[in-house]
Amino acid sequence: MPAPVPLMPLSRWLRSVGVFLLPAPCWVPQERWLGSLQRPSLVHRGSVLGAWHSVRCWCQVWTEEPRVLYSSLRMNGDQKLDVYDQKKQDFIQHFSQIVKVLTEDDLGHPETGDAIARLKEVLEYNVVGGKYQRGMTVLVTFQDLVEPSKQDADSLQRAMTVGWCVELLQAFFLVADDIMDASLTRRGHPCWYQKPGIGLDAVNDSFLLEACIYRLLKLYCREQPYYLNLMELFLQTSYQTEIGQTLDLITAPQGNVDLGRFTEKRYKSIVKYKTAFYSFYLPVAAAMYMAGIDGEKEHANAKKILLELGELFQIQDDYLDLFGDSSVTGKIGTDIQDNKCSWLVVQCLQRASPEQRQILQENYGQKEAEKVARVKALYEELNLQAVFTQYEEDRYSHLLGLIKQYSSPLPPAIFLRLAQKIYRRKK
Repeated sequence: MPAPVPLMPLSRWLRSVGVFLLPAPCWVPQERWLGSLQRPSLVHRGSVLGAWHSVRCWCQVWTEEPRVLYSSLRMNGDQKLDVYDQKKQDFIQHFSQIVKVLTEDDLGHPETGDAIARLKEVLEYNVVGGKYQRGMTVLVTFQDLVEPSKQDADSLQRAMTVGWCVELLQAFFLVADDIMDASLTRRGHPCWYQKPGIGLDAVNDSFLLEACIYRLLKLYCREQPYYLNLMELFLQTSYQTEIGQTLDLITAPQGNVDLGRFTEKRYKSIVKYKTAFYSFYLPVAAAMYMAGIDGEKEHANAKKILLELGELFQIQDDYLDLFGDSSVTGKIGTDIQDNKCSWLVVQCLQRASPEQRQILQENYGQKEAEKVARVKALYEELNLQAVFTQYEEDRYSHLLGLIKQYSSPLPPAIFLRLAQKIYRRKK
């Protein structure tokens, strides 16, 4: 009796069906092959992912291990690198138009000209120089969700402008946060308030940055059906982030080290409100509204994924604050000195012996270099670097499961791309 022919593994068979696994963009270019299947409308007023590409993404999520999927994303990403870089260059170049719109007409105003000149300086120092990940997410997600035939020059300009509104919100938060944390550097340069002649005047400068968001939304989006949704989204996100900052400040008041406050539950609340809403949900939700996707279910499902991405992002930030290379991150970490409820101190408390906890009590939240070094040495004794590495792997796998479960009817690629960008990041 002949030996049975071994079955080909599902993942290999799917790869053999080339059309499923093409590194295609959101709209598969072979439109003539798809007939009535191309670009089906899956949500109210929102034309979303083509069916064939959706199958391709799901095949990868279902059949690949996380590291294999990551490698696949990297390979596909390398092939699209030039396209993404061009989009990023277009986005960065649009900033000059943003500054022009916000300042040019009033620079010579006899009453407010000097203030507008200051605004221009504030914009050019504080808004540029980052990774632009939040702003670019608006643009790229918008292009994922809207049919190419509807992506005219005006709609793309609006998408880039809303992306810069997210970057302005980020700048507003960072200028204020650096003052509250007494930070020294930001993006490789002195913090704005640290510059000679600035000081606490930077508080008002942060208000100017926030005000620019709503001026731009009015100038570019007032006639669009999604204008009110965007206004409410930015206002609600600002409030959520400020609630998160409040939790952060009252959990770790200066000069009062209370390790009992540093619980995992409180940490997760701080991260969710202070970081995740504005860094991940805001840019994707803005693009969804601009694409006509305003259903509560679609936004709730996207939020489930994006808030988890935001939590991982902040945990990475906390880790890099101490163990990152400041020449790469562009900032000198001060979480230990600032008595912050960071992921590292929460993990330390979960593992510390009574003697180690006492060492933490005596040294945490202190400015002296030797005390900071003692806390770092304690973290190393507890092998928190290895704990973090394993945690990052576990959370990445968890994120892939969330994307599989909740991304539909949006393209999984939107969320996979964000996960790939933060996975094992160094800055």
